[in-house]
Amino acid sequence: MLSVRDIARRVANGAVSAQAALADSERRIDERDGDLRAFAARPETLTAGEGPLSGIAVGVKDIIETAELPTGMGSAIYDGNQPRADAPIVMALKAAGATVAGKTQTTAFAFLDPAPTRNPHDPSASPGGSSAGSAAAVAASLIPLAIGTQTGGSVIRPAAYCGIAAIKPSYGLLPTVGVKPFSWSLDTLGLMAASAGDLGFALAALTGRPDLDAPEATLDGLRLGLCRQEFTDRPEPACEGALQRIADFARKGGATVLDIATPAELAETFHAHGPLQNWE
Repeated sequence: MLSVRDIARRVANGAVSAQAALADSERRIDERDGDLRAFAARPETLTAGEGPLSGIAVGVKDIIETAELPTGMGSAIYDGNQPRADAPIVMALKAAGATVAGKTQTTAFAFLDPAPTRNPHDPSASPGGSSAGSAAAVAASLIPLAIGTQTGGSVIRPAAYCGIAAIKPSYGLLPTVGVKPFSWSLDTLGLMAASAGDLGFALAALTGRPDLDAPEATLDGLRLGLCRQEFTDRPEPACEGALQRIADFARKGGATVLDIATPAELAETFHAHGPLQNWE
């Protein structure tokens, strides 16, 4: 997959021009998106900006307003809908030097109807939702970075289905103005990329918080908590096995892995999520 951090470093040291990096993503999309269907709309040309994300082609979920591309919300109701201005998150991307490579497919209004996007690892499998196109585009190495939205799992779920990294940051860290609301008190913007390091680099560039760009670390000496969320349905055996393999890998790397009992308050919050979302 394409690395945000690596591309930004190569652009900064002159190993590749920002425009050439964008041209590479443009070529990849042209060649591979016909069957993948990760993109709902694309600009005619990509122009490099200036900043820490110069040369980074970004996919923007199609419920986020863009002045230069239509915003279809994943529904025929909004065919041809053209916002007058960019959402603040799009402004922040451009201010950091990134270039919008296109609008990525979403389930209708970020809800349950499936998007047309296919999973790049298995076309017969779901890419997850609702930020399906964002996850698939990164996983298929079309672009290094994508923006999604999450109310109940719509960033981290498609990222997991497509085998990439994602972060749903704290509420309010990334502005949701100009994003089609689903549940206003729960909606969050999130990032998708190839690795946690790429996510930290991009999030730092967007927020001006350099502490988010954490250095590479080893597992040796770390204490990691294993939270099984016993208040939810029991995971399928394959999922349980994957979680155990991660724990075993961490232990072999020198970490101490501890089982964490879920606080009652967390269970109560989890069960309140659905009613709150549905009411809003």
